[in-house]
Parts: sequence; C-alpha cells; structure tokens
Amino acid sequence: MKTTAFAVVTAEGTVEEADATSVTVPTADGEITVLPEHIPLVSVLEPGVVTVRVSKQERHVAVSGGFVQVVKDSVTILADTAERADQIDVRRAEAARKRAEDVMAGKREKAELAEASGELQKNLARLRAVELVKRRKPGTRAPSS
Repeated sequence: MKTTAFAVVTAEGTVEEADATSVTVPTADGEITVLPEHIPLVSVLEPGVVTVRVSKQERHVAVSGGFVQVVKDSVTILADTAERADQIDVRRAEAARKRAEDVMAGKREKAELAEASGELQKNLARLRAVELVKRRKPGTRAPSS
C-alpha cells in the first residue's frame, strides 16, 4: 500500500508524524483528503480536526489554523497550534469554550470578539478531536507514535 510522509509542525516542534495512507484536512475551501502522489498544493488551514489514516487506523489532531503543503510524497501542516486528541484535557477545553462563548454573548469590542471567536473555534476543534477518538469502533486501537 502506498503512503505519504505526514507531519504536523508548530513553533514548538513536531506534534505528529506518520507514513499515512490518507490525510483529511480542514482548509479555507472546505475539507480535503490527500492521498499518496497527490498533486502539489498549498492551502490555508482552518481550525478543525486533521484525520490521519495509517493503514486501517486513524489518528486525530486538533489544529487552530495555519497552512498545509502537499508535494508528491509529503503532506506538511504548519499549524498555529496543534494537539493530538489523546493529549487534550477535555475539562480545560470545555472551560475555554465556555469562556469564549460568554465573551461573545456580551457586548464587546470587535477585537475582543474576534479573539473570542478564534478561541471558540480552537476549542471546538479540540473537543471534536476527542469525540472522534471516543467514537472509534470497539476493538480498534490508535496506532502508537
């Protein structure tokens, strides 16, 4: 089975790497799935969940935005922030989501609303990544890093 090298990188370092059979990415133009030998592409990354398929198993990474670059044998995500689903603290993500919603519900300055909107999108992505892991079929495991 053909694979493509995959990496999620932030300013702090590499969050995830794998030889992937497919990578699904939330872009500004909608969700795309990249397979090995995909045409070259650069796109803006939207807040959401990146799903990486390694053989028949999936890994999920919450991203808050950035860029995705695809070349023949490689998919690289340069993310503002990124967290693997198995490393997300659900209580912290829920609390941050609630704080952002509270700010957005009040009358605020445009800059404050924009910041709260970004925080809300980031934390919704984090919670979605965790939910995808929880829904995994019984008897399957996430591949180890």
